[in-house]
This record gives sequence, C-alpha cells and structure tokens, in this order.
Amino acid sequence: MDGRPRVPEQRRSGSARSAEPEALRFGVLGPVRAWRGGEALATGSPQQRALLAALLLREGRTATAAELIDALWGPEPPSQALAAVRTYASRLRKVLDPGVLVSESGGYAIRGLGEGALDLVQAQDLGAEAEKARGTGDLTRARALLNEALDLWDGEPLAGVPGPYAENQRVRLEEWRLGLLESRLDMDLEQGCHAEAVSELTALTAAHPLRERLRELLMLALYRSGRQAEALAVY
Repeated sequence: MDGRPRVPEQRRSGSARSAEPEALRFGVLGPVRAWRGGEALATGSPQQRALLAALLLREGRTATAAELIDALWGPEPPSQALAAVRTYASRLRKVLDPGVLVSESGGYAIRGLGEGALDLVQAQDLGAEAEKARGTGDLTRARALLNEALDLWDGEPLAGVPGPYAENQRVRLEEWRLGLLESRLDMDLEQGCHAEAVSELTALTAAHPLRERLRELLMLALYRSGRQAEALAVY
C-alpha cells in the first residue's frame, strides 16, 4: 500500500443497480471513513466516528440515544453525553446527504444508502456467494469471491474508534475475517495448493497460536507437501 486511503468501489453484479457517480460510500473494515464519489468526507472526532460506526453497523435499524450513549461510553458516561450525541448527529447530518441520518423514535438511523455502499455489507454478500459456489462444487469461483471479500479489509476494523461497542465489534469482525481466511485456505488445499499455502498458514498460526483450525490446516499443508516431520512438530 502507498499510504493513501483506499476508496471502496461499489461491486457490480447482474442484480445490483448502478451507483450514482456521487453516491455515498462508507468504510468500517479499517478506519471509519466516508466518501462522496471519490471525495473523502470529514467525519469528525474519534467519538463522532464512533457514533457513525454504531449507526452504520445497525444497517438501517434505529439506535436509541441511550444505546448510542452506552456504545460510546459504556456504563459511566459523562454528564453531557446526551448533548454530545445530539451534537455529533447534527454535525454528521451536515456532512452526509440530506435524509441519510434521520431522527426517529427517540433515536437515530442511517437510511437510504445505495446497494454496496458499506464495505462490510459487500464483504457479507461476497461471503454468502462464496458459500453457494462452494456448495455447487465451483471452488475456483468460491476462492475468488472470498479473496474479493478479504481484499475489502484495510487494516484493523474501526481503527482509532473508541468505546466498548467499537471494541466488541472489532473482535467480532476479526473473528469473521479469520473464518473467511480459513475457508479460503481450506479450498486452497482442496485444489492442491499445498506448498503455496504453507507460508501463509505459518504466519497465521504464529499470529493466532490458539486457533486450532489454522494449526490443522498447516499440518495438512505440510504433510501433503512431503514435510511430514514438520507436520508432526506442529501437532
């Protein structure tokens, strides 16, 4: 990477409607960011980005003010937490398109986004398509779809966003990413890419030593590469 933030492209498919040139895009599989077309939008302070992330991850569902306060500060919010939430929402409204951040039922929601506007939703759709392709025996397509999903990650999810909700979501999203990786590596081995998978699996098991599925895949890759002694050492 060259250090410049990557603008997520809307994925095209036969069923997806074309995006408007200036459509909003959002990223949570890395720093929390927003774009209008190719222009990065100013999403404000870390706390303001935390509120944006909490709304984006609800995928259109309303979050009450109390839920947002809990998401940003946990059980001991500051005395002016409600006023802060209202201020963050007001500032974000000025940045986003009209009617995107709405107030209703004592809370807030993000509505009216185009298909594939959020990188997380794109990754979820790709993962679901990969499962279908694998179910029909099309491992080549399934692997390609999983690689496309994994390429949407741009570092640590919700990077730099404070609050207990963001921390919990980081753990969840990292767990999901590892699951996608394990599925893709499993298919790599099914297609005979044993030697090629060893280096990636070695690095992953070093980074996640308690993850049993990665160790199993590394053992299998080593064994099928003719490195039986090393496979036994992993065990």
